[in-house]
Amino acid sequence: MGNKISIIGSGFSSLAAACYLAKEGYDVTIYEKNSSIGGRARQLKKEGFTFDMGPSWYWMPDVFERFFGDFSKKPSDYYSLEKLAPAYKVFFEDGKAITIEDTLEKIYLAFEKEEKGSGKKLKKFIDQAQSNYNIAIKELVYRPGVSPLELITPATIKKIGQFFSTIARDVRKEFKNEHLIQILEFPVLFLGAKPSDTPSFYSFMNYADFGLGTWHPKGGMFQVIAGMTELAKSLGVNFQINSSVEKIICSEAGKVKSILANGKEIASDIVLCGSDYHHSETLLEPKFRQYSEKYWAKKTFAPSSLLFYVGFSKKLKNVEHHNLFFDVDFQSHAKDIYDEPKWPEEPLFYANFTSKTDTSTAPEDFENGFFLIPIAPGIEDTENLRDQYFDKIITRFEKLTNQDVRNYVIFKESFCVKDFISEYNSYKGNAYGMANTLLQTAFLRPKLKSSKVKGLFFTGQLTVPGPGVPPALISGKLVSGLIQKEFTL
Repeated sequence: MGNKISIIGSGFSSLAAACYLAKEGYDVTIYEKNSSIGGRARQLKKEGFTFDMGPSWYWMPDVFERFFGDFSKKPSDYYSLEKLAPAYKVFFEDGKAITIEDTLEKIYLAFEKEEKGSGKKLKKFIDQAQSNYNIAIKELVYRPGVSPLELITPATIKKIGQFFSTIARDVRKEFKNEHLIQILEFPVLFLGAKPSDTPSFYSFMNYADFGLGTWHPKGGMFQVIAGMTELAKSLGVNFQINSSVEKIICSEAGKVKSILANGKEIASDIVLCGSDYHHSETLLEPKFRQYSEKYWAKKTFAPSSLLFYVGFSKKLKNVEHHNLFFDVDFQSHAKDIYDEPKWPEEPLFYANFTSKTDTSTAPEDFENGFFLIPIAPGIEDTENLRDQYFDKIITRFEKLTNQDVRNYVIFKESFCVKDFISEYNSYKGNAYGMANTLLQTAFLRPKLKSSKVKGLFFTGQLTVPGPGVPPALISGKLVSGLIQKEFTL
């Protein structure tokens, strides 16, 4: 029963689900509206430079190993990984910079140097974070978010208090040094919410950061997409690119019948939407949608981003592969994203230069730069604003790293709210999906399985378990499990 599966979108969660379903014998076709596979993790190649257009941090290597392991493969069958040493560098307003190294011992020493006694406190904090990581990754996130009872395990009952305190509160209780506080609050930004809105339990991200380290797949994050695509094809998955799905067609009784792609109707027993959840529901007749416009409007979305892909005609100094620029007030930038959405006066930003460690990503003696400014979803986006903000961050970048870079820019490409909407049908142009706040965790997130249409499923960063690349892989596994349970071959 129900053998033909149409998957909309080709991001990490769609590719993961496609692999699991094809392995079990389902007839799987992926429909991708853009000309290349990968969703937000596409690649930009220009004048000898290579850029990852979206995700650029490879964290939680164990999740990738587990994914490939499910197919008796290893990540190294598809790409080669390098542990970054150092992991990243953080710049502060007083001209100070702290480098986060590649081992816990070195990180404890760096903390101790900043604030006496903090090395010991950090060790205690990381032990707790590791215990949370083991519960989160080994027990919780591989559950489909169907019922609140999934959260209740002997291990989580002991941690229940951590769902009622926040990361910000916990960190500030132990650490006084503002620089260290910002470094500890940084990883939860990947979850798309403010540290003051993120439950303490999510400190497992700090273990992912310090304990497991930051890695780089040679050639960039897109190599993971390329590897997953190769695996999917070997399992029999079909790919249709430049194939925009305009409609999901259901019977009157509320059962999936077909999809309309590029004006052509394609019979489907099951439809899995890996595209933006809000957009996917607009492909249905209103009576078959689970969530109203009012529902989406009330949700806390992760930020959008203003991104720049820049080619430099020289090698840059005083920077690492990954760099965080925390030289301005975090609270006021966060307020401009979440509380009163507007363009930030002085934004924090992130920059990576993969060519620092991976010479294949830029011509010899040149550097590739990726800059990201988190901004509120849904705000005005014009060329003029983009240029203004490029100017702002490059001025600060030059001052903090003590070098002239402006005169060495060969080209710059930008990507912002309008592009997230046009390229990915992203709700309000968000970049990371829906934030993991207390009221948007696990079973409180939009469901993997439609409650109104038989044979309709969803995957990706707006559903379970949440934003980020490792959660997207897990989301694909979870939804494939639900499909197999309901539509056994």
